[in-house]
Formats: sequence, C-alpha cells, structure tokens
Amino acid sequence: MFRRTPRLFAATLAVAALALGACAEKADDKPSAGTAAAAYPVTVGALTVDKRPEKIVVLSPTATEMLFAIGAGPQVTAVDDQSNYPADVPKTDLSAFQPNAEAIAGKNPDLVVLSDDRNKIVEQLGKLKIPVYQTPAAVTLDDSYRQITELGTLTGHADQATDVATRMKDDIAKLVKDLPQRAEKLTYLHELGPELYSATSKTFIGSLYGQAGLTNIADPADADGKNFGYPQLSQEFVVKADPDFVFLADAKCCQQSADTVKARSGWAGLTAVKNNQVVALDDDIASRWGPRVVDLLRVIIDAVAKVPA
Repeated sequence: MFRRTPRLFAATLAVAALALGACAEKADDKPSAGTAAAAYPVTVGALTVDKRPEKIVVLSPTATEMLFAIGAGPQVTAVDDQSNYPADVPKTDLSAFQPNAEAIAGKNPDLVVLSDDRNKIVEQLGKLKIPVYQTPAAVTLDDSYRQITELGTLTGHADQATDVATRMKDDIAKLVKDLPQRAEKLTYLHELGPELYSATSKTFIGSLYGQAGLTNIADPADADGKNFGYPQLSQEFVVKADPDFVFLADAKCCQQSADTVKARSGWAGLTAVKNNQVVALDDDIASRWGPRVVDLLRVIIDAVAKVPA
C-alpha cells in the first residue's frame, strides 16, 4: 500500500490486491546491543543470508518503517522515493513502481527489501546475485507481525523485532478491550480516493475496522471478490447505505475533508456528515501495514468511542 495518486492507486487495484516508528534510530553504524551475537547464516523462507547485511536497499515505505522500528535503520543505505518515515531516511529517486535492476545494483546492496515483484525485478536481481526479501501487502495483522520478525532475523535484530511485534499486539489488545458494547454495530465507509474506491472487510485495512467493531458498507459491492476487496462505489450507493462514519484516506493527497464531503451531491444528509463523524486520516499511515497501524487503530477507536453506546 504505497502512497499514490487515486488514479494510479485505482489502476493498481484493478489487477491485484493492495499490496510506531517509536524505535527509530539515528544513523550510527554501530550494531545495537544484543545484535553482535546474532549467528549467521540465517534463513527465512527460501532466502539465506550469509552475514549481517550492512547495505540494505528498501523499495517499500512499509518495510522502511519496519526496519527503522526494529533498530536496523543504520543498515539501510537507500530507500525508494515514496519512503518518508522516519523523516531522516536515506531517500533516493529509486522507484518501487518501476524498479530498475541497474539502478538498484548501483547502490551496492547486500540485501534488497521490496513489496511487489514488478518488472520481474526479483529475477533480475537474482541474476546479479543480490539477495531479495519480499514483504507483500499484508492481509492480516499476523502478516505484519511475521514480516517484522523475519526482518529482525535477517538483519540481526531478532529480539528488537519480537519486542516491536509484541508491543503492537499488546497495544491493540488494550485498545480493543476498552471499546463500549453496542446493541447494534456502527457502519462506515473507508474512502481511498474521491473516485470512491473503497476497501472491504476482507482487506488488511478492513480487518482493522473489524477490530473496532464496525460494519463495512462496501462489503456488498464486492461480495464475489472480483475487485480483490477494493470496489469502486457510486454516489448513490453511499447515500443509500448512509454510513455512521466516513474515514478519509485521501485527506493529504486529494485535500478531502468534512467540508468537501458535505458538498457532494446528496451527502449532506448522511448520518456521518450530520453527526460530525467524517474523520480525516493520515494517508501514509492508512496505506501501510507497519508498526504505525496501532496509531491508525487508535484514531478509529477514539472516533467510535465518542458515539454513545
């Protein structure tokens, strides 16, 4: 789930499912405490790394966040042009949408971390003997936890990665535990862009709303799964469904807000609009599946908690 324009985002969804920087470190090339004892080689899936990677190139904003969160930030020497968190990441003009093997190899990486195998980039890098670890778009929180711990194993930060994953689980459990009990579930629309592409309960973002006890109005629009969980809704569909909440994942990219939503034809009468329950999200956090999903879930739950049970 990269940050992308709605049109590009929509086009990507047409062919495939959407693919707490609290621990971010300052670059200081010394290994963190506990990493020196890591035994190599290590194997994750089909990938074996013979020694601790010290020049990691990342072509995924989510993976960038994960690596910095587990303490592997000093080993990251280059990230793609969409990676923007933490603020001091070594951003380059490398593209994750149109990856170029020659440009990547020019960074002399001993490990490349990416999400999507676009342009058969994995095969190309394999021919250059460059190890590649893939972090496909998560479908469940367990996918996120697994990627974090596997990155920890590969980079020599297994303990830190386990701590990050455990903290995420604990924080989410606490957030969910405090939810008020309701006789009837509240409904919501998660808006990916003004074109009204949305995400159903079967997606990663949909699973987070499920944790918050909400019902997704977009589910009937992709009951057969032909849109991979990302259907495009119509104005009439949304008005008829009348969601209790509208969550905007296009606030930064497309300047959407409670005011622009209210100005749409027929939307002024929506329950979400009348009750001031149009919630602007951080586009980046809402499109990634790293440690900051806790922050996203907290925003969702805080909004829900304001509605009397």
